Amino acid sequence: MLIWLLKRYAQLPLPLIHGLGIVVGWIMFLGSRKFAFWSKENLAASSIADHPAGYRRLLRQNIAETGKSVLETFAIWFRPYQQVLGWVRACHGWEHVEAALQKKRGIIFLTPHLGCFEITSLYYGAKHPVTVMYRPPRQAWLMPLIHQGRARGQVKLAPANMQGVRALLRALKQGDAVGILPDQAPAYAEGEWADFFGRPAYTMTLVAKLEKATGATILMAFGERLPWGQGYIVHFEPFNGAPTPTLMNAAIEQLVRKKPEQYLWSYQRHKIPGGVAPPKKQD
Repeated sequence: MLIWLLKRYAQLPLPLIHGLGIVVGWIMFLGSRKFAFWSKENLAASSIADHPAGYRRLLRQNIAETGKSVLETFAIWFRPYQQVLGWVRACHGWEHVEAALQKKRGIIFLTPHLGCFEITSLYYGAKHPVTVMYRPPRQAWLMPLIHQGRARGQVKLAPANMQGVRALLRALKQGDAVGILPDQAPAYAEGEWADFFGRPAYTMTLVAKLEKATGATILMAFGERLPWGQGYIVHFEPFNGAPTPTLMNAAIEQLVRKKPEQYLWSYQRHKIPGGVAPPKKQD
């Protein structure tokens, strides 16, 4: 019954889905102290807005964009695949993908929580194989929905554990692509503290290990959400330098500054994971 309802919902026009998403965003902001606190705290600490009026405007925009992100996810998962691909109005930077494919050493896509991060893997997976790492949900009943929504085209899923890491390695050694959320806080002993918007954030070291083991090309990717439900633009950009936590966070910052209203500021990016020692205070 739930899947049937979601499939019916997914048939709504994208402008209506995004319009309802704005309402949902404000319900979340007004109804959840945790969501409201972290949205305001992280956005203010980033110093992206250079004056109070700009901060308030950006916060309002972010509330709306976060709500859109929630509702569009289910529409993307349960709308027919070809119709979802039709929502992509343009792709910028595909030449970087083609150059990486010619090397035949695999591609590591770093897709932060910016814009519509669900659309990028589905777009690439319509053309080439890609294995995407995900964190299994706490609610087991969600897993079949996630698999049905994300594992389409040539997209495969890999859980965020050792089994999943081995799947990523196999894909890269075959010359295929993998997708990783680089701004997701890793578990104990799987990261290092590195600066992110002026504050320390526990950042994964997995990308550096994968790149060292395979020589894969690293690319940044994000799906820009267009206004008024017009669709999306998929962006691919080169990653310059070694994938250290510091340089990865700098690359994510660079992307976020292009569309700061579409970043998931409510995510607790600077939390201290269980078992991890707090970052050392700098003099």
